[in-house]
Amino acid sequence: MRVHSREVTKATVNALKERGVSISEIAKIVHELQSPYKPDLTLNECIESVERVLLKREIQHAILVGIELDKLAEQKKLSEPLQSIIESDEGLFGVDETIALGASLGYGSIAVTTFGHLDKNKIGIIKLLDNKKGNSVNTFLDDMVASIAATAAARVAHKQRDREEELSKSETIFGEEILER
Repeated sequence: MRVHSREVTKATVNALKERGVSISEIAKIVHELQSPYKPDLTLNECIESVERVLLKREIQHAILVGIELDKLAEQKKLSEPLQSIIESDEGLFGVDETIALGASLGYGSIAVTTFGHLDKNKIGIIKLLDNKKGNSVNTFLDDMVASIAATAAARVAHKQRDREEELSKSETIFGEEILER
């Protein structure tokens, strides 16, 4: 049995919303990351980039698995010692970062290094998720949001480079035309 992409996308976006994460909050992080390099970058461009990233199965699966584990930890339905490790977001537990990092690999080293920056500096909604309130558990969610933002920011950077290079199609490399005219 295969699950249609529309169903997976809808489940992913709904899971994020249920956990208090909006596409626009992630897009604000993308804008903060990329506006120094592209001063005319709009929030709408960042929203579009986040939405495109959320269409990727790798990202969707990681989000769904991570959120499910956070929910199970909140409900105290995990076996010990995993329950305590996830519930407390233990510092040496790196599975949350590993899943999030793996999801961002499709956008190259810029996404990976940006993920590391966001994991360390926790800006925007990532910081709110990391500073858990009450009985909520966001061990996986904060890292998944960082992964989405890092990947969307890398996407913006790649698109900007593509636009810049489009302007110079007639350049030559080693004396030969790059593209046929």
